[in-house]
Parts: sequence; structure tokens; C-alpha cells
Amino acid sequence: MDELRQQRILRQHILTDHLMGVGTVPMSILPQAPAASERPQQAMPPRQQRPTPSTPRPSNFQLSNQPPAPKPSPPATSVIESLWSRITIPNAAGNESLTVEEKQQLLDQMNTMEVSTCRQCDLCKARTQTVFGEGSATAELMFVGEGPGQNEDLQGRPFVGRAGELLDKMIQAMGFKREDVYIANVVKCRPPNNRTPQMAEVQACGGYLLRQIAIIQPKVIVTLGGPAAQLMLNTQTGITRIRGQWHTFDALKPEGPSIDVMPTFHPAYLLRSYTHDNRKKVWSDLQAVIERLGK
Repeated sequence: MDELRQQRILRQHILTDHLMGVGTVPMSILPQAPAASERPQQAMPPRQQRPTPSTPRPSNFQLSNQPPAPKPSPPATSVIESLWSRITIPNAAGNESLTVEEKQQLLDQMNTMEVSTCRQCDLCKARTQTVFGEGSATAELMFVGEGPGQNEDLQGRPFVGRAGELLDKMIQAMGFKREDVYIANVVKCRPPNNRTPQMAEVQACGGYLLRQIAIIQPKVIVTLGGPAAQLMLNTQTGITRIRGQWHTFDALKPEGPSIDVMPTFHPAYLLRSYTHDNRKKVWSDLQAVIERLGK
């Protein structure tokens, strides 16, 4: 078998494995067939010189009627765990003792000097303005959504519009005012058409959220909607299965504390499915938070 045919067979096998999801094959390492004008013209060998069926093929091209054994897939890795573990949190252990003015100063500096001018991912290209977050720098309770929507992008504030109004009612029903809690999103720029943030965008922006949490150090975080819960908790489980159950956010450790997390439905989802059952579930989640905070 001439070298050109060997290359074609090898390329077909590797591409087949690649398309079936067996490992990751950089395209740059695949043998490239030369252009037609560059292919050497080789005369066909005499018929009697072709290998007979009993002649073994080269070892790299052993073929049989059995399908090739699948290549072992690499062990699954946790993208979110990797994301949080890459972020260094300065002075996380000492942030709890900072005054409210000192914490607010740290948050304001991050917003002004870093977030408002951030160009770390493509979300910056279509934004009107960044949406950093707002509320008390010493809040015991923090709400985290996935990303800003159209109203938030225009106003530069998290959770405004109809969804924000419903969140305000939820906060008031818990016995708080909006200024008593802290509200933020995983990403600080609006994704196009309000889609779920992509992992590259979360990786670029996640450090800001983690530093906000490290500065504020709330006792409880309420994640709003499935994407925010999955990103914060490194899980693929749907919101209907994990809401109402306590989870732990440990990304601040060992310098900082563990933080209790309660996932619940997003206010925008409630507006779309404003049923008695859904409202009852959300109120049950919020009552559990009130109890955990000792209110």
C-alpha cells in the first residue's frame, strides 16, 4: 500500500473517532493529503507483486470484521470547579472584619476600575453598560441571577422591569428591603437575546462575582433560575430537582467560609408560569431562607 493511501486511511479513522466523540483530535496533527498537482505519479505495481490475503498488513492498519475498540474517554472534569479554583481572592479571611465603608469602597473600586471597562469576552461588544450589582456591602442575604436583561442593560442595575418588581415583592415578603440585601449576576454584560451565558463568558466574568461574594460574605445566597444555580453549584441537575434543597458554596475556602445556597425559580419564570403551585414552591424556598437566617 503506497504512503498516500495509508495517509488517507489513517485520516478517515481519526476523523471518524473525532466525529463519534472519542477523544479530542487537533486537526493540525492529521496527515494532510497533497494537492492533486503535487501527487507523484506512480505506476501500478505488477499484479503478481500485490500482497495476497495471507500477507499481513502493516501493523498500524490492522483491519478486521470487528469494529475497533473505542478509545478511552478522558475523565470528566468540572468546568465550574476549575473556574473557581483559578481565581485568587485577596484577603478573603480578613474581609469579614472590614467595616461597611471599607467593603463598599472595595466594591466601588472593582466596578469603576475593572468591570465598567471590561473587555475580557465578546459580551462587551453589544452592551449598553455593565451591570455590576447593588445593595448592602454587609448583606447577610445575596441574590444571584445568570445575567442582565434588556432593562438591566439600559439602566445599569440588576433585576429591574417586571422581573425586578416581582423580586422586590419577594424580598419585602421576607421582611427585607432591597437595600438590605445584595443583588448581582454571574456575568455583568447582557448576553444577546437574553440567552444563557456561555462557559467562556462565565470564565471571563466569574472572578468578579467571586470577589463580590468574598467581600460581602453573606450567610445565604439565593440563586434565581436554573442557569445561575448550575453555574454556582457546578451541577447539571435541573432547577425543578434542586430547588428547595440546601447546598453549599465552598469556593472561598480555605481562607473564607462556606456559604449556604438555596436555589429557586427565576422571577421571570414565575411571570410566565404564575401558578399557585409555583408561587407556593418559591415561598417555601424563601421561608427556609428566613429560618436559616434566624429572622
